[in-house]
Amino acid sequence: MLDETSSQTPPSSAPHKRRPRYAGKYPRQFQEKYKEHQPARYAETVAKVLASGKTPAGTHRPIMVAEMLRALAPQPGGIAVDCTLGFGGHALELLGRLQPGGRLLGLDADPVELPKAEARLRALGFAENVFTARRFNFAGLPQALAEAGLSGADIILADLGVSSMQLDDPGRGFSVKNEGPLDMRMNPQRGQPASAFLQRLRPEALERLLLENADEPRAAPLAAALAGKHFPTTTALARAVAAALPRLRKEDCDLAIRRVFQALRIAVNDEFSALETFLRHLPACLNAGGRAAVLTFHSGEDRRVKKSFEAGRREGVYEDISGEVVRPGPEERRANPRSTPAKLRWARKARQAVG
Repeated sequence: MLDETSSQTPPSSAPHKRRPRYAGKYPRQFQEKYKEHQPARYAETVAKVLASGKTPAGTHRPIMVAEMLRALAPQPGGIAVDCTLGFGGHALELLGRLQPGGRLLGLDADPVELPKAEARLRALGFAENVFTARRFNFAGLPQALAEAGLSGADIILADLGVSSMQLDDPGRGFSVKNEGPLDMRMNPQRGQPASAFLQRLRPEALERLLLENADEPRAAPLAAALAGKHFPTTTALARAVAAALPRLRKEDCDLAIRRVFQALRIAVNDEFSALETFLRHLPACLNAGGRAAVLTFHSGEDRRVKKSFEAGRREGVYEDISGEVVRPGPEERRANPRSTPAKLRWARKARQAVG
């Protein structure tokens, strides 16, 4: 006689795991926004977030796309490099215009986001012979081109902004929006986090960084209060900035906090040095008549790009450059407030070698 239980399905060893619930009516934490992390499944929710002028969690909205395309004028069969691939939004716009016969090399130093962007573009049908992704800081552009078997490019784009994926993820430590470790590294596998960097700084060194990297008018008192101290989290640093400026209005205090974070991020990632190296190598990486465009987000970056392009035009390396800085239009600024500080400059390499 068969056992009565032999025909029953044995209980699963792995019970169903419910989705974590969040407090309140709407999710507030990055990890809780499961609908925004699945745009294909929850398109209506994502559309509502976009309509409100916000960026859905885990995504990024490419800035000044139309202006970038006008500056770079991609043509079928062209070779392009997106030096800061990010979410892949600019790359996608370029890839569609480079076909048939074109190719895009996408570079990014971020080992967390680069595989996601590559998978996203692969899923849209861009194979290896059309789109190649490589983990490189844009300062290594000549080496990246050589490894890809390219002698030069017709189009080179660099978007110097921190991506929304990096800003919104508290685990990356770029923003005070949510508490997270004070890290700020574009490549978490290299260098030291911002917490360790700040703890090693002397007040005079931090004061210089706040002035040079963020134009912070209260650099001296902030440097005295923050240098050499250990702040393990983003919110701990923000509270210390506020405590150092007790008489400041909240709006001005919030600006000071953002400038402190900006100055530290630039220093931790050696961003100005990387930009200067990129600009120095840029002309040699462009084919004759090739075009370059750089999107910047604060004055220190924009000054360096402007001076480099102007010097290149005086020397005959560039035959034309943007006369005035290009900014996002009012409609884009309303729809995507993160685009507000963006500035675009472009340059076109001379068609004839300088004699």
